[in-house]
Amino acid sequence: MKKPIQMKMEGYEVVEKKAERGGNSARIYVPKHWIGKKVRVVLIE
Repeated sequence: MKKPIQMKMEGYEVVEKKAERGGNSARIYVPKHWIGKKVRVVLIE
């Protein structure tokens, strides 16, 4: 098991969702107005 890390981030919006199966990977859907924006995904469990 990996050891959790602490980090501080600044941003504009946050969504918390469960990653779903997507072919050979996983995916999460974000709001449409996020298209073309830089985002970060953090594994929280």
